[in-house]
Order: sequence, then C-alpha cells, then structure tokens
Amino acid sequence: MFPDAVFLYVEDDPSSRRVMQLVMNKAMGIQSQNLVIFEDSAQFMTRLKALPERPDVILLDIQVHPQDGFAMLNMLRADPDYQNAIVVALTACVTNEEIHELRAAAFPGLLQQILNGESVWHIV
Repeated sequence: MFPDAVFLYVEDDPSSRRVMQLVMNKAMGIQSQNLVIFEDSAQFMTRLKALPERPDVILLDIQVHPQDGFAMLNMLRADPDYQNAIVVALTACVTNEEIHELRAAAFPGLLQQILNGESVWHIV
C-alpha cells in the first residue's frame, strides 16, 4: 500500500508507540525501516534533519514532551526545508470501546489520501 513511503512518529507514550508500530507494520504492511519513532520531542529539528531519509509523513502526538505537537508544528513551518511537510496531528484518550472503533477506522485510507496530496480532516 505504501511501499516506499517513510513515516516519522513522535510519541512519548510507550503503549501508543507500540499500537502505532503494530498498525503500521502488521495492518498496513509498512516495513520497520520505513517507520522512524522518536520517543520524545527533545532536539526535534536536529534529530529530524539527521535522519538518513526525509519522512514523507510526520505524525505528531499533540501531548508529547518536552515540546508539544503545536510547538513542533511551528518549528516545521518555520524551517524552509520542512515548511510544506505533510504533518498529521494525533492525540489519544483511549477506552476499550474506542480501541474497537479505532481498529475499524479508515486510517490506512487516510494516509493514502495524504500521500496523494489530498486535504484530509478526520476525527475519530
């Protein structure tokens, strides 16, 4: 589905990282080498620019630390190399019922729309 796309996910919650990794790897077929995970937002831009490949999509947790998702988005938009980067803002407060809803959600389809350059606004 996304054979060559590279994703960066910034998330400080270990459970959320694991869920995203499982969804991306198992459900969407994204190879581990195409999913980079930052476990916090410390030195965000320095670490981003040090990656061997520029991410096609950057997934930002809104409530990550030390810089929150809004601060990281502002950093991206202020940098000429990343001002037009594709960014998806995420946050979760998940109950068991919401887990079932999320499994049924159209997340892979949304990522494909984003990679196709379509504008997407989706709340689950």
